[in-house]
Amino acid sequence: MIQRSHQAMPGALPSPELLRSVLREHARNCARLSRLSAYYDGAHDVTRRERRKGLPNTRIPHGYPAYISDMAAGYLIGSPIRYEYDPSDEIESLCQALRACDSPSVDAELAMQQSVFGRAVELCYADENARPRCIAVDPRDAFVVYSDDELARPLFGVYLRYETDLRGNRTGLRVNVYTDSLIARYRCAQAAAIREPLESVPHYFGAVPLTEYWNNACERGDFERVLPLIDAYDLLQSDRVNDKQQFADALLVLTGVMGLTAPEDGDGRTPGERLRQDKTLALPDSTARVEWLTKETHESDADVLRRALSEDIHKFSMVPDLTDEQFAANASGVAMRYKLLGLEQLTGVKERYFREGLRCRVRLFAHYLALLGEREIVPERVRFIFTRSLPVNDTEQAQIVRELHGIVPDEQLLPQLSFLRDFRPDASQR
Repeated sequence: MIQRSHQAMPGALPSPELLRSVLREHARNCARLSRLSAYYDGAHDVTRRERRKGLPNTRIPHGYPAYISDMAAGYLIGSPIRYEYDPSDEIESLCQALRACDSPSVDAELAMQQSVFGRAVELCYADENARPRCIAVDPRDAFVVYSDDELARPLFGVYLRYETDLRGNRTGLRVNVYTDSLIARYRCAQAAAIREPLESVPHYFGAVPLTEYWNNACERGDFERVLPLIDAYDLLQSDRVNDKQQFADALLVLTGVMGLTAPEDGDGRTPGERLRQDKTLALPDSTARVEWLTKETHESDADVLRRALSEDIHKFSMVPDLTDEQFAANASGVAMRYKLLGLEQLTGVKERYFREGLRCRVRLFAHYLALLGEREIVPERVRFIFTRSLPVNDTEQAQIVRELHGIVPDEQLLPQLSFLRDFRPDASQR
């Protein structure tokens, strides 16, 4: 989190000195974010390993980062978030605006960025028809600056866009700065040369329209803490293949043989050629010996280490290995939840921060829609319902609903059935 004092921004816009300062701080963090993105894409450190010329150099990256982030993000938001509200409230205009910008797709992208980078960034803007929209932007190109007091309020947001030529080479930099009322647009050759804005226009969202979705208090990715274990696993598996290749290329040691010449039978082939072609070798006397020079390998020990590394990766990332024999197909819902307890704890933290970001989105949309003449929406009264992506036992759920029938009201009981998640009683049922 980038923080600055309120006194550092006395006017409506941050000064060029303040902008250069926060851009430098953001650039120092971009190397870490780029490394996390590379690991998610499969470009691990092992792919750049060099060995002495002539030695096999197998480089095998394993997809643990992608598996961890895909599982964590999918468990959080594999099912679209549902918006609930009191019957007396009317938020149809908000629902229409969210459908227009395909909010479930935006949420899925934000959840993935949150898992990979440790934070995601959302930008709210007005389209060409003056309707509110939201998109997910790359965290390496956007950030929010907060106040350095205990409230940590957003002071302004920054969104970077690079200009390129026809060959894709960078030729310049565009910087958009978002305050609670203005959008200031800058253009420069590089961040260190930023000066005064080209223009500033109002945005009508009532607050900084750039929102960060944190993954945790430290803004760390889900697989970031286990990167050393993933590197060790990559090296172990790569070296096991290297050992196999070196075993196939083993040296032939001749003991008691000073030199071998072509036989006198007129064959014309050297002993080396006869060995390769006929798999036979004539030795000069009974004291001579032939053997392969190989490195002794202990596959069982290596496999024990591989399993230990894999288990540690899953344990410390809190994302279980669903292909493990412990996850039986006939396990009950309670047993499955015990096995997913670590992932549930991890997702609970992610959900709290994601809920804060969604609340900011609703505030921005509600303020903008009110200016368009829509009915006023109270953001604090909108509830966000997250549904875990888990296998569902419909029979077990139906039995629970049947046993509670007559004890719990139907409008609270029926939505517990997975195939009635969108159930909402009408006025005649209430």
